[in-house]
Amino acid sequence: MSVLIYAENADGKFKKSIFEAVSYARAIADQNKTNLTAISIGDVSAAELALLAKYGAEKILNVANAKLKNFVNQAYASVIAEAAKKEGATVVVLSNSFSGRGLAPRLAVKLEAGIVDGAVALPEQAGGKFTVKKTAFSGKAFAITELTSAVKVIALVPNSYKVVENTQTAKVEDFSVDVKPADFSAMLKEIVRSTDKVSLPDAEIVVSGGRGLKGPENWGMIEELAELLGAATACSKPVSDAGWRPHSEHVGQTGIAVSPNLYIAIGISGAIQHLAGVSSSKVIVVINKDAEAPFFKVADYGIVGDAFEVVPKLIAAIKEYKASA
Repeated sequence: MSVLIYAENADGKFKKSIFEAVSYARAIADQNKTNLTAISIGDVSAAELALLAKYGAEKILNVANAKLKNFVNQAYASVIAEAAKKEGATVVVLSNSFSGRGLAPRLAVKLEAGIVDGAVALPEQAGGKFTVKKTAFSGKAFAITELTSAVKVIALVPNSYKVVENTQTAKVEDFSVDVKPADFSAMLKEIVRSTDKVSLPDAEIVVSGGRGLKGPENWGMIEELAELLGAATACSKPVSDAGWRPHSEHVGQTGIAVSPNLYIAIGISGAIQHLAGVSSSKVIVVINKDAEAPFFKVADYGIVGDAFEVVPKLIAAIKEYKASA
């Protein structure tokens, strides 16, 4: 057997979530005393590919196909599946990103594999059983899934596994697959990425605002706090519905699910739909003037106070700390 990791790139660069996935796949390979192969699709430099070896990949399959410059779900799944068959991979790992959530089930079908999407821990293997802990019920609970299939597909939640340097000497091989025209029946023509902000799904810190901010004109302090912390900005559903913030910042059950190391909720009451998308956060800090707000029941730290008084003081304290550091 062997382990295959799909290393998704964004404009030719790998994000931290990919290095987490490579570290995770390396640990599975070590558990089973086998090798780890990474596959990269798209225009990625040799220096960037070398980073995959830094976290444990022993071989890298590089797919440089002009037709696959932009993400195409069906075509990418076909390429990764063929790579898994070529390498004899019995475990395929990928990040549970936007594209990963689309790829994982397609891969499972192509490989006749069992699937765990939303994995948050290493598999436990004992007595012939292969079990994986995953998020369930929109992040409100965890489930233990047992995979009995010969091939297994695991999609790892970003920020759920540590990055571990495990330097290998990796050989880079060009890999080509004759992708069928049917795989291009649905094409993604263009991806426009925000280059001036931290990506919300991959952010280690998220600063989020709700209706308690009263209007879009008051979002300056949210953005300032986020910039000071190197964080992504987010919002509750009512805020995006009102047009105060773009829907791409909406976190919750019907928006983006996040699992940062730190989630700061400002002026958000904590409806169950919102909690469903943020409950995987390692530490939750709530700032709300309503002491009875539901969010305080799940918060690790809470400040009962007016956001317009608390947040400026928090910003000032962070600036003072940074100036003296």
